[in-house]
Amino acid sequence: MAMIAFILVALLSGMTVFAQDGATSSWLSLSEAQLAEVETHAAGYKDFMRTAKTELEFVREAVKLAEAAGFRELSDDTPIQPGDRLYDINRDRALTVIVVGTEDLREGFRVVGAHIDSPRIELKARPVYEKEGYALLQTNFHGGIKTYQWTNIPLALMGRVDLKNGSTVWISIGNDPDEPTFVIPDLSPHVDAELRDRTSRDVIQHEELDPVVGHIPKDAEGGLRRSVADHLRSTYEIELDDLVSAELALVPAMPPRDVGFDRGLMAIYGQDDRLSGYAALKAVLDTKAPSKTAIAFLVDNEEVGNVNNTGADSTYLVDLMGRLLYAQMGDDFREHWLRRALRATKVISSDVNPGIHPTWPNAWEEGNAPRLGYGVNFKMYGRGFTANSEYTAWVRKVLDDASIPWQIATYKVGRAGGGTIGGALADDNMEVIDFGVPLLSIHTPYSMSSKVDVYHLYRAMHAFYVSP
Repeated sequence: MAMIAFILVALLSGMTVFAQDGATSSWLSLSEAQLAEVETHAAGYKDFMRTAKTELEFVREAVKLAEAAGFRELSDDTPIQPGDRLYDINRDRALTVIVVGTEDLREGFRVVGAHIDSPRIELKARPVYEKEGYALLQTNFHGGIKTYQWTNIPLALMGRVDLKNGSTVWISIGNDPDEPTFVIPDLSPHVDAELRDRTSRDVIQHEELDPVVGHIPKDAEGGLRRSVADHLRSTYEIELDDLVSAELALVPAMPPRDVGFDRGLMAIYGQDDRLSGYAALKAVLDTKAPSKTAIAFLVDNEEVGNVNNTGADSTYLVDLMGRLLYAQMGDDFREHWLRRALRATKVISSDVNPGIHPTWPNAWEEGNAPRLGYGVNFKMYGRGFTANSEYTAWVRKVLDDASIPWQIATYKVGRAGGGTIGGALADDNMEVIDFGVPLLSIHTPYSMSSKVDVYHLYRAMHAFYVSP
């Protein structure tokens, strides 16, 4: 109730509130019981995101939740029966969670797709070097980042190192308050005169995103690189050469935090798009007996173009659908039945997007701008990227029947493109619509979401899964 009172005071105080067609904040329609559900859902989300800061960790944490909810791993000889609760891991970096429906699989699936990679900094294959009395790491980047935002913040090192003997060493250091972190140092304003002509994203060059990882010399000659090598050997039993076959990421070490006096917002690294991934996961875990088979399709590498065999452009999902059909049909399976099922499949391609900004509202055309706290948003890109009108109407009905607030997100003409993983699925003749929720400070180390939007996105996905 305190949350509702706070918002009402703001509205009555004369603050300007822009909304689409007279819509109001979805906080105002919540009962006391629903407010409690919003907080419970947000707490679970923050707890999950505290650990799941890479796609590798997302999959590991998601499998724990799935197994606790009674799901089992799909195998080559798994029989398929209505009500079966299954998951399939694609190379540790992507995950599909399935609830088998009562209808024949040839009648199509209900798929919610989201990507679970986020913009970050990665290590180069031979990263360790020393300079001016410091040990540093050479880095690369994944996804669209504003480089200056990654300096002077605590970073954690997370990922895996794969050894020639076939074993894997998992590394996670910097998230625990008692662990050391890594920092990319910026240049002091006292001595940065030569850099002041740099503008915007060039303030820090990509090649300048090298974090400090050591400072105590091995001997009088320095030996800082050897110090790092000794630490890796003694702590993880790996050598510097083993980093050639590693996937290590530098991610913000800050934990999820509530924002504002009313605690209505959440600041969390990686909400693009593990927010949608978590919502899809929770929605499918809570789906019990759907008519259509429900699938949460959680993939890697969207931030770099859906590439590689764990990205949405891979044939993995279609292969998996064929595998499920074969398990149900046996020797009666034909390619025709798979193609029929794909045509009958409905997909939500979910991804977050920028919300209208209080300081720079003119970046949006206000009548079609999404606002935090106003519910999920349909992405109406235009130029061939928008779902067809009949499917949009069908999804609108699903949301309206479940009393889920929604809004529209359309960029200013020519300002931004459209699509996330949806295009890859539409290529296989599935019916696809893009929607998600708005964020502030998207693609930064610490973006902000509204708790009520995160809750309604979960509800929207669950309603989609159980819709007839």
